[in-house]
Amino acid sequence: MTRAATTQAAIDGLADKALGALLGGAMGDALGMPTQTMSRAEIADTYGTITDFVAPSDNHPVSHGLPAAAVTDDTEQALLLAEYIMAAPETFDEERWARALLAWETSIKRRALRDLLGPSTKRALEALLAGAPVSETGRFGDTNGAAMRIAPVGIATPVEPLSGLVDRVEAVCRVTHNTATAIAAAAAVAAAISAGIDGASVDDAATMALAAAREGEGRGHGRDGVDLADRIANALAIAARRKDDTAWLDEVERIGTTVACRESVPVAFAIFTSCGGDAWRAGLISANIGGDTDTIGAMVAGMAGACGGAASLPADRLARLIEINGLELDGIARGLLTVRRARRGAAAYPAFAP
Repeated sequence: MTRAATTQAAIDGLADKALGALLGGAMGDALGMPTQTMSRAEIADTYGTITDFVAPSDNHPVSHGLPAAAVTDDTEQALLLAEYIMAAPETFDEERWARALLAWETSIKRRALRDLLGPSTKRALEALLAGAPVSETGRFGDTNGAAMRIAPVGIATPVEPLSGLVDRVEAVCRVTHNTATAIAAAAAVAAAISAGIDGASVDDAATMALAAAREGEGRGHGRDGVDLADRIANALAIAARRKDDTAWLDEVERIGTTVACRESVPVAFAIFTSCGGDAWRAGLISANIGGDTDTIGAMVAGMAGACGGAASLPADRLARLIEINGLELDGIARGLLTVRRARRGAAAYPAFAP
């Protein structure tokens, strides 16, 4: 292989991983869309077992009326953050970001959709625009809203040095989720995605995520006794013991699957490693486990997609996902990689045009 061919292969490999993170996240989100807020038993009673994209039930409190394979706020907010990063890669203006999120919610209401801003995000943005300082607005944000949309930070930021990645995560979290638990959660997801883009295996990506969670726990407000890194480690141990036994789901479910990041993020890592990087399988497990299924699915399949690349995702399902949602993500993936290359240094990656 010539040097030019090797360079192009490296470029294409990175782009496939970045695209895999974005498409995987959207795929997991769409799989969990019809089951979000439902218990595992309610899902079984209503749908049986989710084995593909399905339309939500007519009486679903959030998702009713959406078509099968539609994405939710998880994907929309992640893409909003991606555009923000590409437009201003070296600065993070919290007030501008707050206004962007509020404008997004206004657009959601115009479309008569019901996936609005989560409780931590909404409370923080209203406080910021009422004059509260950024140092205070996110001090009680301990839900998974930051972790659910953090994938673009993982794509745009090298995993090493780890403190640099966590710095970027903290900046993005500060306005809405400026707590040790939420920063640790978002840092873990971002680190797994960033490591996956660099070629890490699922287990190595999980190890890096654990280190990022420990680093993140030293940031932000609040020391509420929740050691998120330990909770992730416990979830990983549960998954490792039951890798070939679906009974482990009962144990994983007991960790909790609510919007609290101390629950949903450890569960996401248990599913991520148990599936060995199979994003479709991970998304299906997430859709059936109950609770915040769309967010768990987005995190899990995004991490798996980063490790396996877009080429590892089922092409027929991706075609439906892209068509239903009008997704055009290749340019976004390459744009985020341009930011990543600049942050790491020009010598680290071959030059390419987004």
